[in-house]
Amino acid sequence: MEKLLAILCQINPEIDYWQEKHLIDNRLYDSIQIVYLIEEISSEFEIEIEPQDMLPENFNSLDAIWKLVQKYAEG
Repeated sequence: MEKLLAILCQINPEIDYWQEKHLIDNRLYDSIQIVYLIEEISSEFEIEIEPQDMLPENFNSLDAIWKLVQKYAEG
């Protein structure tokens, strides 16, 4: 999870990712940042996130993103 947190902090270091649960809903990330996040996750974890999983609920929090990464890493 440290690698994921490092990626998120590159995008916006001012967010408390341990507490924030609404990155997308509260518009803390814009579409460009989300695309960058997906690209970085794909590269760092050597996974390819399918379009059907590119939903706000999968990117609203550190925990949600981590669960998505684990889903693809295991699959």
